[in-house]
Amino acid sequence: MSTTDLGTDRSVPPPTGPAGTSSLRPLVLRLHFYAGILVAPFILIAAVSGGLYALAPTIEQIVYRDQLHTDATGPAVPVAEQIRVATGQRPDLTVTAVRPAAAPGETTRVLFADPSLGESQRLAVFVDPVTAQPLGELAVYGSSSALPVRAWISQLHRHLHLGEPGRLYNELAASWMWVIALGGVYLWVRRFRTLRARGAEARLLTVDRAATGRSRTLGWHGVVGVWIAVGLVFLSATGLTWSRFAGDNIAELRAALNWKTPAVDATLTGSSAAPATGHEGHGGHGGHGADPALLDTNIARIDSVLAAAATAGLTGVVEASIPTQAGTAFTVAETRQPWVYGIDSVAVDGATGGVVDVLRFADWPLAAQLTWWSITLHMGIMFGLITQVALALLAVALVTVVVRGYLLWWRRRPTRGSAWSVGRAPSRGALRRIGAVPAVAIGIAAAVVGWFAPVLGLSLLAFLLVDTAVGWRSRGRA
Repeated sequence: MSTTDLGTDRSVPPPTGPAGTSSLRPLVLRLHFYAGILVAPFILIAAVSGGLYALAPTIEQIVYRDQLHTDATGPAVPVAEQIRVATGQRPDLTVTAVRPAAAPGETTRVLFADPSLGESQRLAVFVDPVTAQPLGELAVYGSSSALPVRAWISQLHRHLHLGEPGRLYNELAASWMWVIALGGVYLWVRRFRTLRARGAEARLLTVDRAATGRSRTLGWHGVVGVWIAVGLVFLSATGLTWSRFAGDNIAELRAALNWKTPAVDATLTGSSAAPATGHEGHGGHGGHGADPALLDTNIARIDSVLAAAATAGLTGVVEASIPTQAGTAFTVAETRQPWVYGIDSVAVDGATGGVVDVLRFADWPLAAQLTWWSITLHMGIMFGLITQVALALLAVALVTVVVRGYLLWWRRRPTRGSAWSVGRAPSRGALRRIGAVPAVAIGIAAAVVGWFAPVLGLSLLAFLLVDTAVGWRSRGRA
């Protein structure tokens, strides 16, 4: 749910009761109003950019068709030969990994460490696996190897291309979206039950198309908000895992509970760990300072490594690292793909072709599995085009809820006595009316949540300070 109050329909008088027994409605209404008015612009930006990102996998298949697909038919040449073609295209860079073509008509990505690119970026050279001809090169981003258009949309959604400071916008939207959504559901359900108890016509999940004006706007705002509430809470929770401050707290919690995502052990011991040349100690992380002779030897081993990984059960789309230093095994890992519900990985000794470590998704901690599934769903990958369309429709629905929320606010404004005015906020004193014990409990809960999600906590404190200042000013004028 998004902006303004769902319960200010004049046909629903506020509930009354003895002191200390009033419902939470006035408090939730005021919080929903202020949070919606002040945070909804950030949610609107996140919705638009997130909707675009959901469709990005399909967009990049169209935009980069010449790099991703080939019309050549016939048997594929060895992957090692494809890598050598790519390294001949970029002899100035160090190759670090390869994503072999997984099906006829697809190309192979040979990945290089490029110091001129930004953080988490690599350069990909695309090679036709049949003709062994290079088809172009593009910068790719992150573990999903997103191409430039998708990466640009991802950065827009993540931090508006403002870098680290821009991440605050996204964290603010993700922190408040679940609060606004659940508050809106509470208000809408309470309104429905109140109207039904009084014998009036009420709709919970459908819109009264005969309604006009503000009532019609309120109906659409409430009904659509209820329908998408679960999706908004899901996006809010998963979005926080990528956030700056709440994300760090989530990572610490996962580490404390041993919920971290495990990784395959690529360390070699014994004779296999001995360097292949006389350049001991010159290997480097990410390809920097790589031993050329060792790297050339490992490139020649890639086909046998991939065959060993396939024997171990990795038969889908995989990415294989190419070790640049002695004592390191090849790591072959499945990649996030539509309709793939888990990824396995193996470490292979390039010298012997033996699998030295296996990590099955089924052996991950349950919390790590749930995290992986939720992230894959949030990114629009899990069910392919179905997920992408669903997330795009969710984004559109959220935009309509936000816009209608602002319309409700605008239509509550006074129409006399002022050339410029806006909708009035719900009445003050809601926290005092619920009683001391519930108020203290709510305060403690807000403090705990605010500590775990600092952007939510600090913005809530700012709302309270502004609201208090406005209240003092109003009393002074009175």
